[in-house]
Amino acid sequence: MIDDIAIDSDLLEGPPQKSRDWQPARPNPKRYQRGLFGDLDSEASPNLDFDLQVPHARSTHEIFATFDEVQQLLKQELNNDPSPAKPEVFESMNQQIEEIQRLSAMLASDEKHTMDTADAPLPAGFRLSVVIPVYNEKQTIREVLARVLELPVEKEVIIVDDASTDGTTKLLKELDTMPGVHIIFKPKNEGKGAALRTGFRRVTGDVVVVQDADLEYHPRDMLPLLRPIVAGEADVVYGSRFLHEKPHDPSLIHRLGNATLTGLSNLVTGLKLTDMETCYKAFRPEVLRCFEIEQNRFGFEPEVTAKLARRRFRIREVPISYSPRSYAEGKKIGIKDLFSTLWCILRYSACD
Repeated sequence: MIDDIAIDSDLLEGPPQKSRDWQPARPNPKRYQRGLFGDLDSEASPNLDFDLQVPHARSTHEIFATFDEVQQLLKQELNNDPSPAKPEVFESMNQQIEEIQRLSAMLASDEKHTMDTADAPLPAGFRLSVVIPVYNEKQTIREVLARVLELPVEKEVIIVDDASTDGTTKLLKELDTMPGVHIIFKPKNEGKGAALRTGFRRVTGDVVVVQDADLEYHPRDMLPLLRPIVAGEADVVYGSRFLHEKPHDPSLIHRLGNATLTGLSNLVTGLKLTDMETCYKAFRPEVLRCFEIEQNRFGFEPEVTAKLARRRFRIREVPISYSPRSYAEGKKIGIKDLFSTLWCILRYSACD
């Protein structure tokens, strides 16, 4: 769905939960029993009196696999009971199938990668929330979204367009009816931290993961982030680019810069992280309700790390892959953000 929202300073509502034992979230069933066809239910379509059970599609491949089956079921029901109302329902649902096919065709497909399965069983009713802040990523957002939708887990995807100017907004508006994809368009560009603050307010899942809109981080690496949280071993999991024997970032300058910032953060927080600046951070949703996110830009990373450490949340790291891009390819963080990060490390290690 598309939401045109104004920027506000409201925090996530509701007091933080005291227990850190993982429990599946209990979303409103009337809100999320959507299947393939959005909000099509008995209230929205009172003339639909036959029972059509369509399982929740966990990936784009599963969506494609259900098209023929759904159409055959509809034709069978129509032949069994050709009431005047049912041809209209049949036509409406066919139109929605065609719309999903059109939208799916817009999503780029990457035949060079294979999607892993979850390395541990997920609890019944588990739901993953993926928050994607976007600013001027017209060339990559479709590929990123396609990869996220292929994750073999029930999920919601929340995309926050931070007032893009390169055609990203137009592209996202054409994808606004994808099942399980919620798109928020901000009227003013404020930065990654502000976009995440907006997206975090909308999450309903049991684990929240941040995904950048470029192709530096592959969504298949999200799955290992889930296991420590679901197993009750961690409240937050960072995906580290530097836990592999061979660094995935070939730039010596970037590696030294990250090591310096992470080392300083560890010094003032008492943590032992290898990659404080990583995009891949997975949270239990109640963790995000325990503090405000104040930084609008890339200061989000040191700010949230310091606030997690001060509240003594359990943080784990797992190795992830990384495909760095150049500034010519759209990398946005710069020298100004370096000084801002240094200030945020010192500022938020002392107090909120």
